[in-house]
Amino acid sequence: MGEPITFDGRVAVVTGAGGGLGREYAIELGRRGAMVVVNDLGGAVDGSGSSHSAADVVVDQIKGAGGEAVANYDSVATREGGEGVVQTALDAFGSVDIVINNAGILRDKSFANMTLDEVDAVLDVHLKGAFHVSHPAFKLMKERGYGRFVHTTSASGLFGNFGQANYGAAKAGLVGLSNVLAIEGAKYNIKSNAVAPTARTRMTEDVLGPFVEMLDPQQVMPMVIYLCSEQNELTHEIFTVGGGRYGRVFVGTNTGWFAGQGVVPTVEDLVEHLDEIREVSTYVIPGDINEELMILARLAGG
Repeated sequence: MGEPITFDGRVAVVTGAGGGLGREYAIELGRRGAMVVVNDLGGAVDGSGSSHSAADVVVDQIKGAGGEAVANYDSVATREGGEGVVQTALDAFGSVDIVINNAGILRDKSFANMTLDEVDAVLDVHLKGAFHVSHPAFKLMKERGYGRFVHTTSASGLFGNFGQANYGAAKAGLVGLSNVLAIEGAKYNIKSNAVAPTARTRMTEDVLGPFVEMLDPQQVMPMVIYLCSEQNELTHEIFTVGGGRYGRVFVGTNTGWFAGQGVVPTVEDLVEHLDEIREVSTYVIPGDINEELMILARLAGG
């Protein structure tokens, strides 16, 4: 056993923390000494309605266990809401050290039947919501030279899932946000990672069927808490967590086929080399766009 991981003096913002996974994160952070902003609009799974009770119950639980917490009821779907979440942290605790972008809604429907309103609603909460909260928080972290972000992606975005074009696109977008924050935050000791959780929550119980009983949300919590910690040096990574399994998901590229410098192959040439283009027995995981360009530079340089 290593040194216990604690969060004394750290301020954590957890969005969508009134239930499910967010609740688990908020309670554990509070138990380990963090001052926690419990954000939850208190709406239904589809984002409709609002209520203060969800966030208040979690705050009471953290305080009852001897921790410090404050509720925030803003919708992250708006710029003002995101700024309000961060302002709540500043007003109550004076800073923001940790942001867990966890808030989400579902508007599942097959793509042909999905309305653009259903697309906008999901993108606004998951993807824009993460921007709305992270943007003011990142500026504060940059000034202080410390920060930890955990963004909630999903297997639906990483691998695809029927009926979730809106949700999958939003969740894949969060990986892009996380990667850029990791690069831009590197010299300020800001770490940014994404986690794809599979757990029993309000959002998944109707989707996963009987399998959902194997997926305790508490099993996701340790990975997220570690990524939020001062001890964590990992950044720019994606982790898959669920049912007791912890793994890494990555975006890599192979060497591929090099047609030659200045060569414009015919379509038929390309078809002849499709196997080579798709071969993934060897690959690299680029740290940024420049590292991928280096593959081409090495091939072109012979």
